[in-house]
Amino acid sequence: MSAVSSRLPVFPWDKLEPYKATAAAHPDGIVDLSVGTPVDPVPALVQEALAGAADSPGYPTVWGTPALRDAIKGWLEKRLGARSVEHTNILPVVGSKELVAWLPTQLGLGAGDQVAYPRLAYPTYEVGARLCGAEAVVYDDPTELDPTHLKLLWLNSPSNPTGRVLAKDELVRIVAWAREHGVLVFSDECYLELGWEAEPVSVLHPDVCGGGYEGIVAVHSLSKRSNLAGYRAAFVAGDAEVLGELLQIRKHGGMMTAAPVQAATVAALGDDAHVQEQRARYAARRTALREALERHGFRIEHSEASLYLWATRDEGCWETVAHLAGLGILVAPGDFYGEAGERFVRVAFTATDERVEAAVKRLAP
Repeated sequence: MSAVSSRLPVFPWDKLEPYKATAAAHPDGIVDLSVGTPVDPVPALVQEALAGAADSPGYPTVWGTPALRDAIKGWLEKRLGARSVEHTNILPVVGSKELVAWLPTQLGLGAGDQVAYPRLAYPTYEVGARLCGAEAVVYDDPTELDPTHLKLLWLNSPSNPTGRVLAKDELVRIVAWAREHGVLVFSDECYLELGWEAEPVSVLHPDVCGGGYEGIVAVHSLSKRSNLAGYRAAFVAGDAEVLGELLQIRKHGGMMTAAPVQAATVAALGDDAHVQEQRARYAARRTALREALERHGFRIEHSEASLYLWATRDEGCWETVAHLAGLGILVAPGDFYGEAGERFVRVAFTATDERVEAAVKRLAP
């Protein structure tokens, strides 16, 4: 029996360990800006909803409660401008990374099929293709791909790692091309509520999809907007036929969002105040770090949305990682996200205010 793990790349974060040790040796401690994990409190109303549903002895359903589907439907219509959303257009998932990694397998893809994703991208898109034995293909413009064997096209706007936002017209063009060639589009929109210098648009917006969801699915998460990374709360929405098939498969696999988490998700999607409060925190940290990095000699590219600054000193990314580690600051090397990132680093602004302030002081000329 051959190990499935042999199909996968080396887990990239293991390569950072020596630099993490260097940064941790700083007299004032490490400032870890390498991972976009939330550090601020889970909103009180979400904690209360979770606790209120703690007495949940029975199995939850894979499709989620009607209340959860109603909450997702309301959010899709209010926040994304989606129209005529039905419960059949909705499917909760156990965090978006699980969905990304296992989607090609659950779609029945394998040898001879292609899965495409941006040249600079979240590594799990490639992992998903490798797990099922499909061919991973990168693109700059997906409409330039040969669609013959292309079964799944990943979009990611706002982008991780670059923060780039795809304009509405660009989304319209890509969706039209994919539909023409029978290519299924999954759009990873987990950072959609974190636009700073651009207003991200969903593929579910009627101006993009024409009011119908055939051949398109959007992926959303509460990890960033509501500090719920530890809850594994996410969902997909779009093509009812595709989601119906995934629902049947996931029922067999027992891929259920925990009942208390479903209740917490309902509370989180029904409240905008905590989202605005969190955005304000991130906006202040983003401004402070961007100004400090630019004073230190960095150039920031894209970064108009998401939780990261895509930064370069026009040198190899590992040289930059080492330089910053010497200051007690840990960042992610750009080549984690593809060869095209080899001269960039990704700087997360998800650290506490105190740690961000420490980084700013260390970056001072």
